[in-house]
Amino acid sequence: MVIAITGAAGMLGSRLVDRLGADGHHVRGVDLRPENGVTHVGDVRDARLLDRAFADATVVIHCAAALPSYPADQIRPVTVEGTRAVFAAAERAAVARVVHVSSTAVYGLPTRVPTPEEHPHAPVDTYSAAKAAAEEIAVRHRAGGLPVAVLRPKTFLGPGRMGLFSMLFEWAEEGRNFPVLGRGDVRIQMFAVDDLVDAVVTVLHAPDEVANDTYNLAAERFGTLREDFQAVLDAAGHGRRVVSLPARPALAALSLLERSRLSPVYGRLLHKLMADSYVSIDKARQRLGFQPKLSNQDAILRTFEWWRTERHRERPARDGRTSRDPWRQGALAAAKIFF
Repeated sequence: MVIAITGAAGMLGSRLVDRLGADGHHVRGVDLRPENGVTHVGDVRDARLLDRAFADATVVIHCAAALPSYPADQIRPVTVEGTRAVFAAAERAAVARVVHVSSTAVYGLPTRVPTPEEHPHAPVDTYSAAKAAAEEIAVRHRAGGLPVAVLRPKTFLGPGRMGLFSMLFEWAEEGRNFPVLGRGDVRIQMFAVDDLVDAVVTVLHAPDEVANDTYNLAAERFGTLREDFQAVLDAAGHGRRVVSLPARPALAALSLLERSRLSPVYGRLLHKLMADSYVSIDKARQRLGFQPKLSNQDAILRTFEWWRTERHRERPARDGRTSRDPWRQGALAAAKIFF
């Protein structure tokens, strides 16, 4: 197949470029950054760029989006208008299928767990609202006759992931304890990027009547936040522990730091860490025949192992502009002395 991938320099996009190229497909990558696998450099909202990238393409995989750490006034233009441009270009190119990579963020902070696909969109911030609006564009094109797979992964991680995880890894490697809000006994589901790549490949080869649907994707095996963080501290080998912080005062302090732009930890993440957060993957198992291989701890420990070999490489700190960049810790870096 000829496969066009938006966001091809990102963590997921770059892995898809490698995997699909190795599988023998002709891959075209679209991204602002001229990195490995990016054949069309430019903005995802550029119609002429997309027309060139999608010409004669069989499938478009739309990964490009603004992360929650982007300035709020940039999130909607990139995510929503970018998605609008991608689907318009896909229609013009008469591609056979679009795979739209969304997020479980569209559910907001659901009280129903495990959360099924039919749960309504309930965005709570700029990022989740933009992802929900982008999904609505995808579904409208599906209703118009274009086969569209909408994939909603939980937070995915694996070798190459930096973002906020780099803070946990750094503190663990330095032999520090690591804090959680409250007791840390909430169950937070994540997803290994290798499993996400497998899921995308599964969808590419599924018949239209199966692919043309919406699927949650996440780890099947997961525990509590305390257990997952403790696994990293144990792997670091310093005998450190996860320590509890009084939830309400800590939440108030972190919220103040976020509003003052002194912390990269955004509001929805703070509240998500206070309650169970996991989705049902029954539909993906039953309709796609997809079975995740890796647990939360498998994914986070593989990421930590990779980080330990990569941590001395010079990397620009770009405030989480991509999930492959470490976030600046801001005021949280000074807090390390207390742990």
